[in-house]
Amino acid sequence: MSFRLATWNINSVRLRIGLVERILKEHSPDILCLQETKCPQGQFPSKSLHELGYKHIAEHGQKGYHGVAIVSRLPFVEQHSRDFCKKGDTRHVSVRFEGKLPFTLHNLYVPAGGDEPDPKINDKFAHKLAFLEEMETWSRSHAVPKGGDAIIVGDLNVAPLEHDVWSHKQLLKIVSHTPAETDRFEKMMKAGGWVDVMRNHIPSTDKLYTWWSYRAKDWEAADKGRRLDHVLVTPALSKKAKKLTIVKETRGWTQSSDHVPVIVDFG
Repeated sequence: MSFRLATWNINSVRLRIGLVERILKEHSPDILCLQETKCPQGQFPSKSLHELGYKHIAEHGQKGYHGVAIVSRLPFVEQHSRDFCKKGDTRHVSVRFEGKLPFTLHNLYVPAGGDEPDPKINDKFAHKLAFLEEMETWSRSHAVPKGGDAIIVGDLNVAPLEHDVWSHKQLLKIVSHTPAETDRFEKMMKAGGWVDVMRNHIPSTDKLYTWWSYRAKDWEAADKGRRLDHVLVTPALSKKAKKLTIVKETRGWTQSSDHVPVIVDFG
């Protein structure tokens, strides 16, 4: 089975449903994972997506905050959500795809962590570190089905490598690129045996971004980006990842998200 998989932090799906429709029409992914939907459970704007052929939707949402969804043309089974850190927020949804290339798909929205990278004075940063630690344990024991394959996509809110940020030196004390976060991210990767598909296609010596701050007056000219969005797969699936597309132009669309879609073709 060949398929095209996309992931995008949409930053309010109801506000930007027109942009979702546009990416589906222009790039035709078979599966689109959305994060930060900010949509109460049961109120996901599915009508226009059904009309475009995306009849299978798994949502896990809450009012005003967080929220994840999987929008698919392909049928799936075994929808599940994990309550990381027992916070009761909606940061994970997973489904199972069957067929010639069966796999479990996890869509995640890791906490951003606030502005101060000190867990003693910043509860949001403490939550983020705890979330990443739980992801390590989960990756080792629950994320991958026995004898099967799995994919993690989403806004993981960590730029783990030196060239995942515009300035490694200047961002070492900035949330998303601190050693406390990148070390935990690396441990999670090793625990699950995950392969970084994006860096399989673009060398770690090259700059690679998926997010540009709203605070930048001219985001494109400044180009002070970070790679916060990821596609992680089990080793067998990594061999089937044929093409990577970063849809950077969406950052310049009217009323855009500050993240851009990441698309991987498998087959």
